[in-house]
Formats: sequence, structure tokens, C-alpha cells
Amino acid sequence: MSKKKVLIIAEELSPYTFENDIANLVGKLPQAIHESGMEVRILMPKFGIINERRHRLHEVVRLSGMNIIIDDDDYPLIIKVASLPGMRLQVYFLDNEEFFKRKFMFHDEEGKPFVDNEDRMVFFCKGVIETIRKFGWPADYIHCFGWMTALIPFYLKTAYKNDPILNKFKIIYTPYKEDISGFFTPKFLDKASINNLEPEDLKPFMKNKDVTLIEGALAFTDGIIIGSEDLDESVTKAIKKLKGIPVLDYVPLENMKKEYMEFYNKLIEE
Repeated sequence: MSKKKVLIIAEELSPYTFENDIANLVGKLPQAIHESGMEVRILMPKFGIINERRHRLHEVVRLSGMNIIIDDDDYPLIIKVASLPGMRLQVYFLDNEEFFKRKFMFHDEEGKPFVDNEDRMVFFCKGVIETIRKFGWPADYIHCFGWMTALIPFYLKTAYKNDPILNKFKIIYTPYKEDISGFFTPKFLDKASINNLEPEDLKPFMKNKDVTLIEGALAFTDGIIIGSEDLDESVTKAIKKLKGIPVLDYVPLENMKKEYMEFYNKLIEE
């Protein structure tokens, strides 16, 4: 029997980004998956805070060279790769000089969210889809972490539902406390549209006139693993309204391996 494959898509990952509960959890998860007998790959943005020389990043020419369209503008997608320190596991970084060169992740030095965060998020999610298609590595599980990955379950379940590489997996989404979609504009719907989809197809990502990324992502997942002890009340309510979707409550880091692997295995059996 071939090994199960897990693709992790995250906005934060230790040791590449600043340490916090989520970055540390996502940093430990690949080893837990590997030790459980599964294959794993990781995709994340190549933020300017990531030291390419120290972490030995190099460009993957065969995956680079695509252009991602956002609001009728083309942005080149560069893919770089490194091995997770201490493990022979590959981390792929999605890069674009305009979006990810700056030395901060989502906020400027004064703590204000970047005005182009919605463009950066859409670029990343669209770029992830194109990178997965070029991989030729059909995953059994695609596990998305955080608000920046929220469009990926939607794209996979709608625009790419008939793609032979992208229709034989379980999507797991992990919401956590941080969510800056309150700063997004209604134009986000036009920017996030892809292929033959229209802005109306993104209605799950809107509540009245506000963008709700996490609640939108939840509507297109096969399983949910909660990443924060205290989620926003609106997200908690949205999870409770879902029918037939398995949910794993917040798990401390020391229990992560056992609980996550059991959740993966149960999900694939359903």
C-alpha cells in the first residue's frame, strides 16, 4: 500500500517566521506526519523576514515562471525550496517581489495592516493552486492553516473540482484567532474570482458588506481542526452550524501528534 500524502499550506512556520503558538505547531506537524509513515510537503509565502542564505533557499525553475492575475494585472510567481532544518522534508516558498519583499508579514512598523493584504492573500492562494497542479503529487490530505489560506478550499471544491489531480483528497482547515479580513474591501470578490467563477460564487466569504475569510473557508472543508483556544465568537457559531463535518477541538502541542494523526485517519475512512 502506498504511503498517504499530506500537503500543508500555512502562512506561519517555525523556524522561518516569528515564533508563536501556531508557527511552532505547524513547525512540529511535518515531523509528526513523517514519523506516522506518511509523506509530507509544505507550501508557504516567502516573506521578506525569511533569510534565504541561512535557510538555503533556492529557486525551483521547473515550477517558477507562471503569472498570477489579480484585478487584470499579471504578477510573476517564483517558487523556492528548502529542507526543513533537521529533517529531509521539503518546504516550498511562493515569492513575488512586489508582495513579499518587505521585512514584515502583514503589518507595517506601526502595526497597521498593509493596504494590499487582500492582493497578497489572493496571489498566494491562486499561486498555491497552480503550484499543486505542477507538482503532479496528488495529496490525500490538504491541510490549510489560517486566514491567508482561506480561498484554497473554495477553489478546490469549485473551480477545480473536476481536475484529475485535485479531486481525490480531504481538505482540512485550521482556523485560529488572527484574522485581518475586517480590513478587506468588497472589491476582494472580483480579485478572488478565478476561471469561470463569478463574484457571486464567493458569497460565503461575505457577511452583509464585510469580508469573512475564515467563515468562507469553513463552508468548503471536509474536516476542521481548531488552532486557537479562543476563536472569535462568529467563527465558533459558524462551526456549530456545520452539519456532518468532523471537528477536532484545540489540542496542546504535546498532544498534537496523537490527536492529529487519529483525526487524519478517521477522515480518510469516511
